Amino acid sequence: MSNSAFERVSIPPMDEYNQRLVNYVHPPDWVNPRPAERYDLVVIGAGTAGLVVAAGAAGLGLGLKVALIERHLMGGDCLNVGCVPSKCVIRSSRVVADIRDAEQFGIKTPEHIEIDFPAVMKRMRRLRAGISHVDSAPRFQNIGVDVFLGSGSFVSDGAIQVGDKLLRYKKAVIATGARAFRPSIEGIEEAGFLTNETVFSLTERPNRLAVIGGGPIGCELAQSFRRLGCEVVLFERANHVLIREDVDAAEIVQKSFIKEGINLVLGCQLQRVEKTLEGKKIHFTSNGEQQSVTVDEILVGAGRAPNVEALNLEAVGVEYDQRKGVIVDDYLQTTNPKIYAAGDICMNWKFTHAADAAARIVIKNTLFSPFGLGRYKLSSLVMPWATYTDPEIAHVGMYEHQAQAQGIDVSTIKIDFNHVDRAIADGEEEGFVKIHHKKGSDQILGATIVARHAGEMISEVSTAIVNKIGLSKLSGVIHPYPTQAEGIKKAADAYRRKLLTPNTKLFLGLLTKLS
Repeated sequence: MSNSAFERVSIPPMDEYNQRLVNYVHPPDWVNPRPAERYDLVVIGAGTAGLVVAAGAAGLGLGLKVALIERHLMGGDCLNVGCVPSKCVIRSSRVVADIRDAEQFGIKTPEHIEIDFPAVMKRMRRLRAGISHVDSAPRFQNIGVDVFLGSGSFVSDGAIQVGDKLLRYKKAVIATGARAFRPSIEGIEEAGFLTNETVFSLTERPNRLAVIGGGPIGCELAQSFRRLGCEVVLFERANHVLIREDVDAAEIVQKSFIKEGINLVLGCQLQRVEKTLEGKKIHFTSNGEQQSVTVDEILVGAGRAPNVEALNLEAVGVEYDQRKGVIVDDYLQTTNPKIYAAGDICMNWKFTHAADAAARIVIKNTLFSPFGLGRYKLSSLVMPWATYTDPEIAHVGMYEHQAQAQGIDVSTIKIDFNHVDRAIADGEEEGFVKIHHKKGSDQILGATIVARHAGEMISEVSTAIVNKIGLSKLSGVIHPYPTQAEGIKKAADAYRRKLLTPNTKLFLGLLTKLS
């Protein structure tokens, strides 16, 4: 029996892998259950934040009634159009880079590297489908969550409508996420463009690709598609890519892009796009000059817009902003005390792991904080992140300018990877470990790592910050030799050497005479 309360979903190309994906995350034969008399928790949105809230609450074994509403694909951006597919494509592109650079390691390679783009995308679809059962509607049903496919909308304080079903709740959580921002460039809608929500449906490689936006999404995909054989032009309004990252880190990535043949158009203004027989012609100004370039496809990676529409938030007194999303306090509570929010819909940190961490706060604050006692704060989180270019940039804690803005005197230790033996052996000397600590103290304030696997390395520094482990103790941690993570120990050792003042040396000299 089919259910008319929601629309069927199709993800091109509907091969065996995308069919398997859809069968898990938006089953065409799904029948929405009969609602419970009243739910302890109703969650709108089955992306990372919503899934973690629903699974966490239902999995406690306390008999809580939990409902989860999803209008499109369970798993949200991360599974379907974000982390999972992008990292699969990035991995394939890194293989190309390894083959291209093999001769410097003494490995002979053919002059021409044959890239099977359809096979790259097929691999991505296969792996994505294989992972998707974890976020599937049947799995969540089996762990005790009532899954409703359809668009959820508040109808009154305490009730949400999904199709012809009315769900009554004690508490509700908004986790509807965000979507790709659509730029207001004349002619771009008519010419057509891709976003992260559509680019992974490509089955043929565009020979010429324009990427709009030099942030993490734009940079990751620009480099990947360049390595997979596209001629890539990257447009960025600022005078540098990755402007939110450490300046030294962004400079290394930018130089890598130039070396790989990505055409960077910086400090530019896009004027209009027109569709011609030759392709999509982009008109822009750069350095005060009118210029144009013609491409086969345009990929927009310039920000996110919150999914606040159709929720009827006015009916329940939940304040929101079309640009920032749902307004929450530090406890992730909205202006309606019964309703909370988590993830991209309300947070500046638009990362899967940030949504996961916020969801855990929501579980605590909605279900286990009577009278507001013992609530957790979003601001208490120490949030690392990584940009998966090659090399990667990973960061945690404060930047130097942020610490200074808070009146904190900062000292910075930087270890370049050309002083780290493993990085030299790997041919990956373009990078560094940079750690900011409180002046006169070993307290770590923040860190940036630039390395091919910086995202794997940053967790050590995150752990140190969370557990208030200073550089002195970190210096005492034995790191296997040779590893690139040894750069972190070298930074800690450099701090210890700073402690060798003339008086300290005098005292140590006295000890040697007495020993």
